[in-house]
Amino acid sequence: MTKYLKIMKNKFLIILFFVATFCNAQQIYSLRPAESSLPEGSYQKDTNNELPEYEGTWKGTWDNKTVFVTFKKLTNQYDTDLKYYKDYLIGKFKVIDGNGSVLFDNSTITDASAKIMGHSFRRYNDRYLLSYIDYDLCNTNANIAIKFADSSKTQLIWKLTYGSNMITIECPYYNTQTPEALPKDIVLTKQ
Repeated sequence: MTKYLKIMKNKFLIILFFVATFCNAQQIYSLRPAESSLPEGSYQKDTNNELPEYEGTWKGTWDNKTVFVTFKKLTNQYDTDLKYYKDYLIGKFKVIDGNGSVLFDNSTITDASAKIMGHSFRRYNDRYLLSYIDYDLCNTNANIAIKFADSSKTQLIWKLTYGSNMITIECPYYNTQTPEALPKDIVLTKQ
């Protein structure tokens, strides 16, 4: 009986060693406060379930144009650059002019090709930060900050700041002004 117990004890210790060695629990971090760097393989999770409040279609008008922006929450997505998983919003949009003609429409592209991608909440206010990269408009890039206008969360304040874009000869807008597909400042209303 003693020999049997020693064998079982050794087997148990070997199994315990392998489990302890190869089992790594994923560290979970909240979207708030925004962390500047997270460990590789960790998960930046929407622990407060804030992102669903932004989901849906939002509408606004500017310069005789109407924009429809649809936000969708993606969960547990791996970021190959940052090397961790995260929850974030993506945005797709459609812009029509005063005559009803479609100027820009990426509402049917895949989620992986979305031109608007969320990052995090600002540390000191309630703004959620997103980036906009449009390869169809000569790699136009911008930063977007959104926040709710009121407690009913039916209006969204949108502030977009364009980055510096280098226009090359391959760009169809090489000697002209690149169109601005999205407004800089607007209040969007939930549809």
